[in-house]
Amino acid sequence: MSKLKLKWGIKSNFQIILILIVFAITGSLSLVVSDPILEVVGLDKETVNPWIFTPLRLLIVFPVYQVLILIIGFLFGQFKFFWQFEKKMLIKMGFSKYFNLD
Repeated sequence: MSKLKLKWGIKSNFQIILILIVFAITGSLSLVVSDPILEVVGLDKETVNPWIFTPLRLLIVFPVYQVLILIIGFLFGQFKFFWQFEKKMLIKMGFSKYFNLD
């Protein structure tokens, strides 16, 4: 736990637990939320080739996850941590030139 606290720059074990809970909820919820989005677009697992459906679902899940992690992080009082987490991820993906992320 002390390595995680040091790496993430947090102070308490309780905060680690909250952060891990947010990650768990967000991962599961993003998959649940992506299904209705795909249905609205007209993509169904039974009617679309899996080689097409799976990459499209991943493309939908990724932005849904990014938004949900901030919302759920806010609800658990960890918005600041997850906002910093998001910025680091976007910078590593090369989006810093499109947004002022510094």
